[in-house]
Amino acid sequence: MIRVAGLDVTFGEGTASVRAVRDVSFTVAEGESFGLVGESGSGKSTALRVLAGLNPRYRGAAEIAGIAAGSGNRGFPRIVQMVFQDPYGSLHPRHTVDRALSEPLEIHGLGDANARVARALEEVGLGPAFRFRYPNQLSGGQRQRVAIARALMLEPRVLLLDEPTSALDVSVQAEILNLLKRLRARHNLTLLLVSHNLAVIAHMCDRLAVMNRGAIVEEMAADALAHATPREAYTRQLLLASRGYDREVAARLVTYD
Repeated sequence: MIRVAGLDVTFGEGTASVRAVRDVSFTVAEGESFGLVGESGSGKSTALRVLAGLNPRYRGAAEIAGIAAGSGNRGFPRIVQMVFQDPYGSLHPRHTVDRALSEPLEIHGLGDANARVARALEEVGLGPAFRFRYPNQLSGGQRQRVAIARALMLEPRVLLLDEPTSALDVSVQAEILNLLKRLRARHNLTLLLVSHNLAVIAHMCDRLAVMNRGAIVEEMAADALAHATPREAYTRQLLLASRGYDREVAARLVTYD
C-alpha cells in the first residue's frame, strides 16, 4: 500500500542547505500499522509530509496505492488522509465542526453530507451535540477526535498520523490511541504513525523503522521493541531513554552520527 524508496529531502540551497531525509526506504502492506520513531529532528515528520503530498520537492519514490505523492492526482485525497500533531492548530477557529467535516465532501462532490457527518461523529465518540460547536468550545481530546473524523470523511484507505497524541494529556492519549485501533480494525485502514514515544509505537504498530539524522538505522517487528531486543546501539539507547530520566543513564548517552 505504501512504498518509499531512496527518499531524499533537502531544505535550502548551497551552504545553508539541510538534508532532512537521507535515502529512506520502507514498505507498508495493506491493513498494516507501521511506525516511524526517532528523536526530534530525525526526519520522521518530513517523510510523512512527503507521503501526504504536502512537500512535492523530493527525490526518490514515495507512492501510496501506486500513486506518486505530490503528483496532483485528483483521486489521491480519497486514498490517503493525514491527522496532524496539534489539534489546536489543525481546525479553523471560525468553522464549526459541521463545516469542518462537510467541506471535504463539498470539494469532492460527494452527497448525503448530513448522514455522513452524523456517522463520522458517532464513530469517533462525539454525539450530535458537538456538531455545531466551534473549536474553542472543545477540549484538546475532542478536537483531535474531530480531526480524525474529518480525515475519515472521504473514506480513505490510508491514515498518516503525525504524533497524534503528543499534545494531549496522558489519560486522553490512551483514549485516542484506542479509538485509532478500533477504526483501523473496522475500516481495514493502513496506518503510518510517526512518534518519538516508543510505548505508543509498541502499542499501535506491527512493525517500525528507527530514524536518526534523516536516515533509517533499523527496521524491526514491534515485538522486538517490546522485548527490548533491538540490534542497533542507537535504538537501544532510545529505548533506555524512553524509560524516564536517570542521572547515570543520561551521563552515558552518546551522539550517533
